[in-house]
Amino acid sequence: MKVQKRIPKRIQGGATRPLLITLIVVIVIAALGFVYASPYLAVNNLKRAADARDVQTVNQYVDFPALRSSLKQQVADMLTRRLEADSGNKLATIGAVIGVTLIGPLVDAYATPDGVAALLNGMPPRGTPGEQPTTPPASTGSEAPAAPAANSTPPERRSTAGYRSLNEFVVTFRRGEGNANYSAIFQREGLVTWKLAAINLNE
Repeated sequence: MKVQKRIPKRIQGGATRPLLITLIVVIVIAALGFVYASPYLAVNNLKRAADARDVQTVNQYVDFPALRSSLKQQVADMLTRRLEADSGNKLATIGAVIGVTLIGPLVDAYATPDGVAALLNGMPPRGTPGEQPTTPPASTGSEAPAAPAANSTPPERRSTAGYRSLNEFVVTFRRGEGNANYSAIFQREGLVTWKLAAINLNE
């Protein structure tokens, strides 16, 4: 009669435990990596959607009320600085004053999918009367993303991206002219959801 050998339960458990611990560690690292990468993915998805004029997806990644409020304040500040800098130039001053009266229409134009596409392609508002966002041709979203790497606009316009705080992620657009830097600011909503909520035109 053959005697069947049985592995003691204690030994079985001891062999399984390291595998379980390793699996848990891998899952935790993967989850943390996804959380860390979530704003980069949001920027990528938003730019692709904006370039493709995918309004539904753009709406998922933009807090339009917050963006409108930010644009209004930033454009007003930009025009105020222009007035102060060109106080000796009557024509420039008149143009800036006219621009102030048209802040509302300008904000309305940029708080749109076309405006978002312009903002994420290195083309912020200039504060000129009757200005409309200058957007690239609508795409199918197959191009390389603009962030965090350099975007697909001309070489003088490049973007860098990174965390400014735990709940704030910033894409900064830098141009060769030296005086046209600005940033798109994303705010965290929940654990892995990010939305474009503000623009800084004087980064």
